[in-house]
Amino acid sequence: MTWRKILSGIAAIYLLTFLPLCIYQRELLYYPSHTYVSLHDAYASRSFREIHVRTEDGMNLIDWYAPATTKPFTFVFFHGNGDSLATASQVADPYIAAGYGFLVVEYRGYSGLPGKPTEIGLYADGRAAIKGLMAQGVKSENIVLFGHSLGTGVATQMAAEFHVRGLMLLAPYLSIPKMAQHNYPIYPVEYVVLDRFENDGKIGSIHVPLLIVNGANDQIIPPSQGKLLFSLANEPKEFHSLPGRGHNDAFDDFAALSLDWASRLPASNKVPR
Repeated sequence: MTWRKILSGIAAIYLLTFLPLCIYQRELLYYPSHTYVSLHDAYASRSFREIHVRTEDGMNLIDWYAPATTKPFTFVFFHGNGDSLATASQVADPYIAAGYGFLVVEYRGYSGLPGKPTEIGLYADGRAAIKGLMAQGVKSENIVLFGHSLGTGVATQMAAEFHVRGLMLLAPYLSIPKMAQHNYPIYPVEYVVLDRFENDGKIGSIHVPLLIVNGANDQIIPPSQGKLLFSLANEPKEFHSLPGRGHNDAFDDFAALSLDWASRLPASNKVPR
C-alpha cells in the first residue's frame, strides 16, 4: 500500500466521521422531551398555572407561571437542552417560597409542544413568553432573566432586546461554535455550526446587573468559558465559582446566591438603561 493510498484512506475516514457531525448537529444540541406532563403529574408548586402564548411565527406554546406574592420581581427561566416544563419547574421552589414570581419558559418541540427547536425559534419562544408575562401585568423592569446551560443563550439574547431588571446565568458558555470546537477539537466544527448562540458577542451590549455562576467541577461546559464571558461583561456584575459542584447539581447553591443578589438589585427607577 502506497503512502498516497494510506493518506486517501485517512482522509476518507476523517470526512466520514466529520459529515455526521454536520448533518445531525441539531440532534446533538437539542434533547427535547416529547410528552406533555401536567402540573399535577409534575408535582409542581401549586402556585403555578399554565399560560398560553403564540410566537411571532405562529407557534402555540405553553409556559408555567407562578405570580409574585410579596416581592416585586419575577424570574423568567430558560432551561437547558435536556430539560422540560416538568423538570425545570422544580428550580422555582426557593424563589416562589421567597415571594418572587417565576415563569418557566418552554421551547418549541419540547414537552410535547409543536415545532422543532432552532436558535431563531427559541428566540421567538423567549419573546412570546416575555410578552405573555407582560400581558399578565408584570412590567419589564420587574423581570429578572435566568438561563441555565443552553438557556443562557436565550436569556442573553432576551436581555439584549428587553429592558429588564437583571440577568442571571448559571453554567454559561461563550458560544455554541466554541463549545463544539472544544468537544470535537480535530474537526473544523466551529465554522459549520448552524445554531450559534453567541453570548460572547452580545454580553458587551447588555447594561443590566449581571450574575454569572459556574460549578467548579462542571464537565459539560468548561468553567473557564463562564469566567471569560464575565470578563467581557459590563458592570455591575458578580461572579461565583461553586466548589465541588458540576453542571446539574448547582441549583441549590445558586438559589441562595441569586436570592441574595436579587435582594440587592436597585429600585425600579434606578434600573440601568
